[in-house]
Amino acid sequence: MNPAEQGDIGEKAAAAWLWSRGHTVAFPFGRSPDWDLMVEIDHVPLRVQVKTTGQFVKGRWSVSVCTRGGNRSWNGVVKRMSPDRCDRLFVLVGDGRQWFIPAAAVAGGVGLLLGGPKYARYEVERGEAFLDLPLLAVATG
Repeated sequence: MNPAEQGDIGEKAAAAWLWSRGHTVAFPFGRSPDWDLMVEIDHVPLRVQVKTTGQFVKGRWSVSVCTRGGNRSWNGVVKRMSPDRCDRLFVLVGDGRQWFIPAAAVAGGVGLLLGGPKYARYEVERGEAFLDLPLLAVATG
């Protein structure tokens, strides 16, 4: 699966979870550099960045939350996760676990490790796995 397909799976998972909670979801017309979808929760619009990862390292899911140029030639500038760029981070990992994290809780880093206690309170209902779990066990074992 290429990165664009993996990203599309994450965006669909985010929209499905948010819709299942009764929220209105909207997508940008074209691409947005800082957020992937908008959601209205209690009449408040929120910009949501969606990340999808299959990287499982030492018992944790590793997800990059920075941008290093996307489809353009990289100019050396790293855009870090910031409340100025989006309001929430939705993460889908290979086994279907999902998190909905306030951007302010991410603290401007370039990556997160999920599955431990630090972000546990932001974990939401499990979605569908997008990796074969036997394959995952081989890749991490």
